[in-house]
Amino acid sequence: MNHVVMYTDGACKGNPGPGGWGVFLKAGGHEKELWGGERVTTNNRMELTAVIEGLAALKRPCKVSVYLDSQYVRKGITEWIHGWKTKGWKTAAKEPVKNADLWQKLDALAHDGVHHIEWHWVKGHAGDPGNERADALANRGVPG
Repeated sequence: MNHVVMYTDGACKGNPGPGGWGVFLKAGGHEKELWGGERVTTNNRMELTAVIEGLAALKRPCKVSVYLDSQYVRKGITEWIHGWKTKGWKTAAKEPVKNADLWQKLDALAHDGVHHIEWHWVKGHAGDPGNERADALANRGVPG
């Protein structure tokens, strides 16, 4: 099983506002950059989209080490999502889960048994080279 290192990030100019997502992938000696954006979105939606796009780009089953600076995404996919699904995509306060459409896409990609994923949080804007590169790609994705 190939090992892929994936750095993801989202960016938003205003929240909501124009936003971008970026993914930096490394596997063996190969590197790949992905980015995109939306005219009206939120930072959390871009953080989620980055991980979704990164996982969707993988062509075969992989061991994936995902590095991200979003506790919202890391905790959401590793802790909160189980309760949301049990409660019919409602929070503990019985409110609809924000960004449920993206959480459902991420859930399908992360929990379909194809990839073995490890989730790692890194401090944003703290000099981590992979995170800085993903941040630059996310900013490149913001529509002008």
